[in-house]
Amino acid sequence: MKSTQLVSSIQENIARVIKGKSRVIELAVVSLLARGHLLLEDVPGVGKTTLAHSLARSLDCSFKRIQFTSDLLPSDIVGVSIFNRQKQGFEFVPGPIFANIVLADEINRTTPKTQSSLLEAMSEAQISVDNQTCPLHQPFMVIATQNPAEYHGTFPLPESQLDRFLMRVQIGYPSPEEERKVLERPQSLHPAEALQPVATAQDVLALQQQVDDVLMEESLMEYLLAIVLATRQSDLLSLGVSTRGALALCRAAKALAFVRGRAYCLPDDIKELAPAVLSHRIMVSRSQGLRHRSFEQSEQIIQDLVESVPVPV
Repeated sequence: MKSTQLVSSIQENIARVIKGKSRVIELAVVSLLARGHLLLEDVPGVGKTTLAHSLARSLDCSFKRIQFTSDLLPSDIVGVSIFNRQKQGFEFVPGPIFANIVLADEINRTTPKTQSSLLEAMSEAQISVDNQTCPLHQPFMVIATQNPAEYHGTFPLPESQLDRFLMRVQIGYPSPEEERKVLERPQSLHPAEALQPVATAQDVLALQQQVDDVLMEESLMEYLLAIVLATRQSDLLSLGVSTRGALALCRAAKALAFVRGRAYCLPDDIKELAPAVLSHRIMVSRSQGLRHRSFEQSEQIIQDLVESVPVPV
């Protein structure tokens, strides 16, 4: 099967469950092929967890779900060493982080100490336990969900944690027509359970390698860096985009071009993805009078900054 057909098959398979959200599905696949992690931030009940399940079910890969709570410990995620009487020694028991697709459900409901246990895994695809470094399965992707409307009992993700996510995406409410289709589905079974895998782990690794070969011309690279620089110089922001953010936008633009069947990037790839890739990496200045992070405002600021940067011709 050709690469473009394989990518389309993955998206179409997810669309059997996630109705009317083709753009969100495309961004999830882009995150996967760009070797990135995805943060789904939206109100409860719009399908964040179902999207993660559907992506995992579409791939013949291992999948683990971690329900984040206030009493969750780092060892509950990465694993723990247990004394084995037969071997008369300690034996490491891997945690749920050792999977290809890891769903971190309601990630902002656990303490910063537990949240930080994901940092090394998300950045370097490995964990360090008892002075040993353990590589994680490949491909590896963390899909995290959080409900921004609920502030009681939550711990907002710090900048260092947010910076590990390639994209932050909202799903939004479905249209009345699509919502009717959801209501008409049988309710006895989780909708994602009916999906069959359409790609293997080796297929995903091969697609990721092809994304690396997508061409981004020097003029587009300068355009991308100009957008990043604009975030650092804006009076509206007290924290601009990091170098990791610039790399993330480059990888995501290449992946979007590949998903749409091109071997080269266009300025529109960068413009379209900039809000999703960069908005969670900035901090709005206190002069703007915000007590909490605003998804819509930060995205709008990025969008305005992108529009202010001349497009290469």
